[in-house]
Amino acid sequence: MSAPLFAGEDIHLHLGGRHILKGVSLAARAGEVLGVVGPNGAGKTMLFEVLSGRQAPAQGRVLFDGADITRQPLHLRARLGIGRTYQSPVVPDELTVGEVLKVAREAHPPFLTRYHAAWASELVGLHVASGTLSGRLETLNRRKLLLACLLMRRPRVLLMDEPAAGLIGAEIAELDRLIRTLSQELGVTILLVEHRLELLDAIADRVVVLDLGAVIAEGLPESVFTLPQVRAAYFETEAA
Repeated sequence: MSAPLFAGEDIHLHLGGRHILKGVSLAARAGEVLGVVGPNGAGKTMLFEVLSGRQAPAQGRVLFDGADITRQPLHLRARLGIGRTYQSPVVPDELTVGEVLKVAREAHPPFLTRYHAAWASELVGLHVASGTLSGRLETLNRRKLLLACLLMRRPRVLLMDEPAAGLIGAEIAELDRLIRTLSQELGVTILLVEHRLELLDAIADRVVVLDLGAVIAEGLPESVFTLPQVRAAYFETEAA
Protein backbone atom coordinates (compact mmCIF):
# COMPACT_ATOMS: atom_id res chain seq x y z
CA MET A 1 0.00 0.00 0.00
CA SER A 2 1.31 3.46 -0.94
CA ALA A 3 2.25 6.02 1.71
CA PRO A 4 -0.33 8.67 2.59
CA LEU A 5 -0.16 11.95 0.68
CA PHE A 6 -2.04 13.90 3.35
CA ALA A 7 -2.51 13.13 7.04
CA GLY A 8 -3.40 14.46 10.44
CA GLU A 9 -1.79 12.80 13.44
CA ASP A 10 -3.12 13.01 17.02
CA ILE A 11 -4.87 16.35 16.41
CA HIS A 12 -6.10 18.16 19.51
CA LEU A 13 -7.90 21.51 19.42
CA HIS A 14 -9.12 23.70 22.29
CA LEU A 15 -11.50 26.62 21.75
CA GLY A 16 -13.20 28.72 24.40
CA GLY A 17 -12.16 26.34 27.13
CA ARG A 18 -13.61 23.34 25.26
CA HIS A 19 -11.70 20.32 23.99
CA ILE A 20 -13.02 20.28 20.41
CA LEU A 21 -10.75 17.65 18.83
CA LYS A 22 -9.38 14.80 20.92
CA GLY A 23 -6.51 13.00 19.29
CA VAL A 24 -7.94 12.75 15.77
CA SER A 25 -5.79 10.87 13.25
CA LEU A 26 -6.55 10.19 9.60
CA ALA A 27 -4.61 9.68 6.38
CA ALA A 28 -5.42 9.65 2.68
CA ARG A 29 -3.42 8.37 -0.29
CA ALA A 30 -3.07 10.09 -3.66
CA GLY A 31 -6.36 9.92 -5.58
CA GLU A 32 -8.31 8.56 -2.62
CA VAL A 33 -11.72 9.86 -1.57
CA LEU A 34 -11.88 9.82 2.24
CA GLY A 35 -15.28 10.57 3.75
CA VAL A 36 -15.53 12.31 7.14
CA VAL A 37 -18.89 11.90 8.85
CA GLY A 38 -20.51 12.32 12.24
CA PRO A 39 -23.40 14.07 13.97
CA ASN A 40 -23.63 17.84 14.30
CA GLY A 41 -20.97 19.07 16.72
CA ALA A 42 -18.70 16.07 16.15
CA GLY A 43 -15.81 18.32 15.10
CA LYS A 44 -15.76 17.74 11.33
CA THR A 45 -15.53 21.37 10.22
CA MET A 46 -13.05 22.23 12.98
CA LEU A 47 -10.89 19.35 11.78
CA PHE A 48 -10.88 20.98 8.33
CA GLU A 49 -9.95 24.29 9.98
CA VAL A 50 -6.83 22.62 11.36
CA LEU A 51 -5.99 20.66 8.21
CA SER A 52 -6.35 23.77 6.00
CA GLY A 53 -4.30 25.99 8.32
CA ARG A 54 -7.01 28.30 9.63
CA GLN A 55 -6.58 26.94 13.17
CA ALA A 56 -3.40 25.77 14.90
CA PRO A 57 -3.76 22.54 16.88
CA ALA A 58 -2.84 22.41 20.56
CA GLN A 59 -1.16 19.10 19.84
CA GLY A 60 -0.51 16.88 16.84
CA ARG A 61 0.81 17.23 13.29
CA VAL A 62 -0.43 17.83 9.76
CA LEU A 63 1.64 16.08 7.07
CA PHE A 64 1.68 16.68 3.33
CA ASP A 65 3.74 14.50 1.02
CA GLY A 66 5.89 13.44 3.96
CA ALA A 67 6.60 16.98 5.21
CA ASP A 68 5.36 18.46 8.50
CA ILE A 69 3.25 21.53 7.59
CA THR A 70 1.61 21.98 11.01
CA ARG A 71 2.91 25.54 11.36
CA GLN A 72 2.40 26.53 7.75
CA PRO A 73 -0.33 29.22 7.36
CA LEU A 74 -3.33 28.78 5.10
CA HIS A 75 -1.97 30.75 2.12
CA LEU A 76 1.26 28.74 2.02
CA ARG A 77 -0.67 25.46 2.20
CA ALA A 78 -2.76 26.66 -0.73
CA ARG A 79 0.41 27.25 -2.75
CA LEU A 80 1.62 23.77 -1.85
CA GLY A 81 -1.51 22.38 -3.48
CA ILE A 82 -4.09 22.10 -0.69
CA GLY A 83 -7.49 23.56 -1.58
CA ARG A 84 -10.71 23.87 0.37
CA THR A 85 -14.39 24.43 -0.38
CA TYR A 86 -17.02 25.48 2.15
CA GLN A 87 -20.59 24.44 2.88
CA SER A 88 -21.89 27.87 1.83
CA PRO A 89 -20.67 28.74 -1.70
CA VAL A 90 -20.12 32.47 -1.12
CA VAL A 91 -19.11 34.35 -4.29
CA PRO A 92 -18.40 38.07 -4.94
CA ASP A 93 -21.96 39.04 -5.94
CA GLU A 94 -21.01 42.19 -7.88
CA LEU A 95 -18.30 40.54 -10.00
CA THR A 96 -19.02 38.68 -13.19
CA VAL A 97 -18.02 35.05 -13.66
CA GLY A 98 -15.20 36.16 -15.94
CA GLU A 99 -13.96 38.69 -13.39
CA VAL A 100 -13.94 36.10 -10.59
CA LEU A 101 -11.91 33.72 -12.74
CA LYS A 102 -9.51 36.56 -13.63
CA VAL A 103 -8.98 37.38 -9.95
CA ALA A 104 -8.21 33.71 -9.30
CA ARG A 105 -5.80 33.60 -12.25
CA GLU A 106 -3.90 36.61 -10.94
CA ALA A 107 -4.10 35.88 -7.21
CA HIS A 108 -0.39 35.07 -6.96
CA PRO A 109 2.52 34.13 -9.24
CA PRO A 110 2.75 32.32 -11.50
CA PHE A 111 -0.13 34.19 -13.13
CA LEU A 112 -2.36 31.97 -15.23
CA THR A 113 -3.94 32.49 -18.64
CA ARG A 114 -7.50 32.45 -19.90
CA TYR A 115 -6.73 28.96 -21.18
CA HIS A 116 -6.37 27.72 -17.59
CA ALA A 117 -9.73 29.28 -16.68
CA ALA A 118 -11.42 27.76 -19.74
CA TRP A 119 -9.95 24.34 -18.96
CA ALA A 120 -11.10 24.43 -15.32
CA SER A 121 -14.56 25.73 -16.23
CA GLU A 122 -15.04 22.95 -18.77
CA LEU A 123 -13.79 20.37 -16.28
CA VAL A 124 -16.41 21.32 -13.68
CA GLY A 125 -19.16 21.87 -16.28
CA LEU A 126 -19.54 25.62 -15.69
CA HIS A 127 -21.44 26.57 -18.82
CA VAL A 128 -22.52 30.16 -18.18
CA ALA A 129 -21.65 33.39 -19.98
CA SER A 130 -18.54 35.12 -18.62
CA GLY A 131 -20.55 38.34 -18.24
CA THR A 132 -23.06 36.75 -15.86
CA LEU A 133 -23.07 38.28 -12.39
CA SER A 134 -21.82 35.69 -9.89
CA GLY A 135 -24.50 36.71 -7.43
CA ARG A 136 -27.19 35.52 -9.87
CA LEU A 137 -25.85 31.98 -10.12
CA GLU A 138 -27.79 29.14 -8.54
CA THR A 139 -26.12 27.01 -5.85
CA LEU A 140 -24.59 24.36 -8.11
CA ASN A 141 -23.00 26.90 -10.47
CA ARG A 142 -21.67 28.89 -7.51
CA ARG A 143 -19.96 25.72 -6.33
CA LYS A 144 -18.63 25.07 -9.83
CA LEU A 145 -17.24 28.60 -10.10
CA LEU A 146 -15.39 28.37 -6.80
CA LEU A 147 -14.12 24.90 -7.64
CA ALA A 148 -12.89 26.09 -11.04
CA CYS A 149 -10.91 28.83 -9.30
CA LEU A 150 -9.19 26.18 -7.19
CA LEU A 151 -8.62 23.68 -9.97
CA MET A 152 -6.78 26.18 -12.16
CA ARG A 153 -3.88 25.78 -9.72
CA ARG A 154 -4.01 21.97 -10.04
CA PRO A 155 -4.30 21.17 -6.30
CA ARG A 156 -3.18 17.77 -5.08
CA VAL A 157 -5.57 17.75 -2.08
CA LEU A 158 -9.12 19.10 -1.78
CA LEU A 159 -10.97 19.50 1.50
CA MET A 160 -14.67 19.61 0.54
CA ASP A 161 -17.12 20.59 3.29
CA GLU A 162 -20.65 19.36 2.48
CA PRO A 163 -20.54 20.02 -1.28
CA ALA A 164 -24.00 18.44 -1.73
CA ALA A 165 -25.68 20.94 0.62
CA GLY A 166 -28.53 22.68 -1.21
CA LEU A 167 -28.39 20.29 -4.18
CA ILE A 168 -31.06 17.87 -5.35
CA GLY A 169 -31.44 14.85 -7.63
CA ALA A 170 -29.58 15.32 -10.90
CA GLU A 171 -27.32 17.97 -9.31
CA ILE A 172 -26.03 15.43 -6.78
CA ALA A 173 -25.46 12.93 -9.60
CA GLU A 174 -23.42 15.59 -11.41
CA LEU A 175 -21.40 16.24 -8.26
CA ASP A 176 -20.80 12.49 -7.96
CA ARG A 177 -19.38 12.40 -11.51
CA LEU A 178 -17.21 15.45 -10.89
CA ILE A 179 -15.65 14.04 -7.71
CA ARG A 180 -14.93 10.76 -9.51
CA THR A 181 -13.23 12.68 -12.32
CA LEU A 182 -11.04 14.62 -9.91
CA SER A 183 -9.93 11.57 -7.96
CA GLN A 184 -9.74 8.92 -10.67
CA GLU A 185 -8.55 10.92 -13.69
CA LEU A 186 -6.61 13.80 -12.11
CA GLY A 187 -5.40 11.90 -9.04
CA VAL A 188 -6.63 14.54 -6.58
CA THR A 189 -6.88 13.39 -2.98
CA ILE A 190 -10.29 14.39 -1.61
CA LEU A 191 -11.36 14.64 2.02
CA LEU A 192 -15.13 14.93 1.99
CA VAL A 193 -17.38 16.02 4.86
CA GLU A 194 -20.89 15.05 3.84
CA HIS A 195 -24.25 14.26 5.45
CA ARG A 196 -25.55 12.56 2.29
CA LEU A 197 -24.47 9.07 3.26
CA GLU A 198 -25.74 7.64 -0.01
CA LEU A 199 -23.23 9.85 -1.83
CA LEU A 200 -20.38 8.73 0.42
CA ASP A 201 -21.44 5.12 0.08
CA ALA A 202 -21.18 5.50 -3.69
CA ILE A 203 -17.89 7.36 -4.06
CA ALA A 204 -15.81 7.19 -0.86
CA ASP A 205 -12.98 4.67 -0.75
CA ARG A 206 -13.02 4.83 3.06
CA VAL A 207 -14.80 6.81 5.76
CA VAL A 208 -13.77 8.13 9.16
CA VAL A 209 -16.52 8.69 11.74
CA LEU A 210 -16.18 11.39 14.41
CA ASP A 211 -18.23 11.79 17.57
CA LEU A 212 -17.61 14.39 20.26
CA GLY A 213 -14.26 15.25 18.73
CA ALA A 214 -12.84 11.73 18.54
CA VAL A 215 -12.61 9.02 15.88
CA ILE A 216 -14.96 6.15 16.70
CA ALA A 217 -14.71 4.13 13.47
CA GLU A 218 -12.84 3.91 10.18
CA GLY A 219 -13.10 1.66 7.16
CA LEU A 220 -15.21 0.85 4.11
CA PRO A 221 -18.52 2.77 4.01
CA GLU A 222 -20.68 -0.34 3.74
CA SER A 223 -19.04 -1.80 6.85
CA VAL A 224 -18.68 1.31 8.98
CA PHE A 225 -22.24 2.58 8.59
CA THR A 226 -23.61 -0.63 10.13
CA LEU A 227 -21.41 -0.63 13.25
CA PRO A 228 -23.38 -0.31 16.52
CA GLN A 229 -21.27 2.57 17.83
CA VAL A 230 -21.73 4.49 14.58
CA ARG A 231 -25.48 3.94 14.51
CA ALA A 232 -25.73 5.02 18.16
CA ALA A 233 -23.65 8.15 17.66
CA TYR A 234 -24.74 9.22 14.22
CA PHE A 235 -28.11 7.82 13.18
CA GLU A 236 -29.79 7.91 16.58
CA THR A 237 -28.43 11.39 17.27
CA GLU A 238 -29.65 12.64 13.92
CA ALA A 239 -33.11 11.16 14.54
CA ALA A 240 -33.41 12.61 18.04
